[in-house]
Amino acid sequence: MNMLSSPTGALGKQADEDKDRVRVRFHGCLLGGAVGDALGAPVEFMSASEILETFGRQGIRDFIPAYGRLGAITDDTQMTLFTAEGLLRAWMRGMIRGITTYPGVTAHAYLRWLKTQGSISNCELIPDSEGWLYGHQELHHARAPGATCIKALRDMKSLGGTAANNSKGCGGVMRVAPVALFVWHARHTENAASRAFDLANDLAAITHGHPTGQLAAGAFAVLVLGLVSGNALGEALDVAIQCLKIRPNHEETLQALEQARSLAGSRLPVVDAIAELGGGWVAEEALAIAVYCSLVAKTFEEGVAYAVNHSGDSDSTGAMAGNLLGALHGMDAIPERWLRPLELREVISEVADDLLDFTEWDIDEDGDGEGAESHFRKYPPN
Repeated sequence: MNMLSSPTGALGKQADEDKDRVRVRFHGCLLGGAVGDALGAPVEFMSASEILETFGRQGIRDFIPAYGRLGAITDDTQMTLFTAEGLLRAWMRGMIRGITTYPGVTAHAYLRWLKTQGSISNCELIPDSEGWLYGHQELHHARAPGATCIKALRDMKSLGGTAANNSKGCGGVMRVAPVALFVWHARHTENAASRAFDLANDLAAITHGHPTGQLAAGAFAVLVLGLVSGNALGEALDVAIQCLKIRPNHEETLQALEQARSLAGSRLPVVDAIAELGGGWVAEEALAIAVYCSLVAKTFEEGVAYAVNHSGDSDSTGAMAGNLLGALHGMDAIPERWLRPLELREVISEVADDLLDFTEWDIDEDGDGEGAESHFRKYPPN
């Protein structure tokens, strides 16, 4: 089954705009997330007061060395890239074999990420399945990976099943921005937002068993989808809340989103508002912080700076705010001083291009077509 088929209706106000403008948003989303991740990485375990004492009253505003280099990404961006790879390989599987499973194939991608972290799972990897992304040695470094993700993937009994834990940590929500870019191709369908919500929900469930850990991921994917489709953040938030409200166990995530919107309309200082939303270690708090910072910021730089300068999971909240603000404002809004040293910038950009262009690849059910062999090698259908 191809989840991107049968386009009817419409999602975004500018759904048919020039593809080059959409490409700028796709690049902005993934590069923006990586930039926020890299900016927040050195202060992830510092309190707000420690950050201000170390970097001054504006907090950290420029990259400093982390993990031995400037612009180092963490597990947030690593897993985001493997999410994108899993979706593209699942699509390739559907094209060639006529049947696919997006959670199952993406779970297999997460096992390749687990292998880059020096660990293995109860579920064996299919031999010779590494593909293009795994071959980038820069990904083969442990950058404070989430303990829940590591354990859930190690203990996985079947590809694509729900994790046997009750965690709602932010490790499920921080990696699902590619779901929105993937589903963007179905933006004309009446249920595109629901597709994005359910797919992100299912991918988060691979490692996080608590409903909030999954529902926050679903809401986040809908937000990103609305932004890359040309909607304003407030409109995208309305759609995300509509999707959320019809799912069971939504109350915790809904309350966090409503609090974020309420605080964005208040006069409370940013640092105090973020403190009220929490530390971002759990899914609904990370989502709320990213949404709040995106609502109150006038620029990409301002919003990402807000999202990392607090007591909490600074790289994850920075990454998620970067995804949202990059999708909203586009890549051109990201300061060049952040892009220039960003680790794996070219790889991230190439993945963004693949997520935009894959439906135009000339591939038939036999795996043939112009350029099919190279796409097949890059994203093997397993």
